[in-house]
Amino acid sequence: MKRLPALVVLAAAVVLAAPIASPQSFSVELGHTTGPEQPIHFPHVKHPGALRMNCLYCHYAAEKSEVANIPAVSICIGCHKMALTDRPEIQKLTAYWNAGREPPWIHVYTLPDHVKFNHMRHVKAGLACQTCHGPVQTMQVVYRYSSLKMGWCIECHRARLKDPLYPATMDCFVCHH
Repeated sequence: MKRLPALVVLAAAVVLAAPIASPQSFSVELGHTTGPEQPIHFPHVKHPGALRMNCLYCHYAAEKSEVANIPAVSICIGCHKMALTDRPEIQKLTAYWNAGREPPWIHVYTLPDHVKFNHMRHVKAGLACQTCHGPVQTMQVVYRYSSLKMGWCIECHRARLKDPLYPATMDCFVCHH
């Protein structure tokens, strides 16, 4: 009979610890300056770098939604149905467009399922994309710049608690709901 309460406590501990110990939480590999091999080598160095394109031109949902979008091939093809069409990577892009398919992009940033991040709130608060994503405009291949672990986020929120226009919050339910 004494084992039953101990088993209940053990089971509760396992259930509560599962999100913390999930593989998603520990899959962060920082210090690497290379990202995943993408189906099309998109030159951020060229687009937001040399051409100074605003991140929100392609990732338009970041200012309108909780989720930032991976750009649709239609955004790319808007320019590249005419520009640089002889380049191999543009030809790959065109092949996806002609097939009516999206390239199978590999996500660079993922969060555990128990964490909710609202891009729109951060964009509207005036945070530059580089605050979290690093100097994407200088990256040959986009890589995970910041850990996005809870302590990293809390440090940023603490620094902005007294922001006169967009004060950050320390309410746990903002991210964990």
